[in-house]
Parts: sequence; structure tokens; C-alpha cells
Amino acid sequence: MASGSLILRGRVRAVLGDDIDTDLIYPGRYLNITDREKTAEHLFELVYPDLRPALQPGEFLVAGKNFGCGSSREQAAAALKFAGVGAVLAASFARIFYRNAINLGLPAVVAPRALGECAAGDELELDLVAGEIRNLTRQSAVPAAPLDPRAVELLAEGGLIGYLKRKYAAAAADAAARAAAGGK
Repeated sequence: MASGSLILRGRVRAVLGDDIDTDLIYPGRYLNITDREKTAEHLFELVYPDLRPALQPGEFLVAGKNFGCGSSREQAAAALKFAGVGAVLAASFARIFYRNAINLGLPAVVAPRALGECAAGDELELDLVAGEIRNLTRQSAVPAAPLDPRAVELLAEGGLIGYLKRKYAAAAADAAARAAAGGK
């Protein structure tokens, strides 16, 4: 991340309410699916069946309090990511869902006023480092919490797996260079 920022731009696809639990995001009857990319096929199928087919890559979801509550299933965050959701903005997140989202490379932005200040179709610009949301449609600013620098680093690498691949590749290259130089 050369510029020191992580700026996303996209349209709000849907505005959801409070307490969107992991069963609503990804129904428990599909937990036997092991291919994380296939989880997207069942995103919100029980409560918002028209949402996934309408979702365009990079679009945002806005929600109220306690997004991702319920079970700790990683599939809920995976379904959102692999369906192409660019970010989820919510007043608050369940702790485990939030961690799963960041580890998978899905931006989860705490923005307590987003629910009242963003509507479906609004074009937004998110600065994840500064914690700023600009609603370009309404020409307004929506306060948000800046992401922890470690979360930003994980997101910049596409998630924890991308981060670890880069980290261990760099360590292996460094070790190989030291070995080639005679172990110094």
C-alpha cells in the first residue's frame, strides 16, 4: 500500500436493519459446503433472495447495529466477500464476524450514522485509514471509525492468507539471499 491509504469507491446496493445474524447472511443448512467461493450462491437467500443476483462487484451494504451476530461461522463473511461485496458499513459488528471479515479481506467499517445517512443507490467513497465516508450522491460526510493499521495491512493484502504469503515469501527470499552471501 504505497500511498498509505485504502480508498474504496462504490454504490450502496442495499440498506439492511439491525441484528443481521449469520443465519440470515448464510443459512446454516449450507455449512457442509467447503468451497468458500460457492458460499456466495446462498447469500441472504432466506430473507433477501433478490439481493445476491442484483449485487454488482464492489457494491456496499449498509446496516444497523450488531451486524454478523449469532454463530461464529466464517462462511457468512466468505459469502459476502465471494459474492463481490466491496465493504459492509454498520453501526456495529459482532466481534467474531468483524475479525472473520478482515481476515478474509472484506472491509467492515464501523459507521454508526451510515444507516440514516446512506440510501440504496448512493455513491460512496470510503477512506479506511482516515475513517471517512463521503456520500458523493448527497455531497455529505458520514463519520466512521478508522481501521486499525493492522486491519488495513491485512485488507491491502487481500486478507490474512495474502498477508502471510507475502510475509513468508519475503522471509524466504531474505534467507536465500543470506545463504547465497555465505550466511552473513
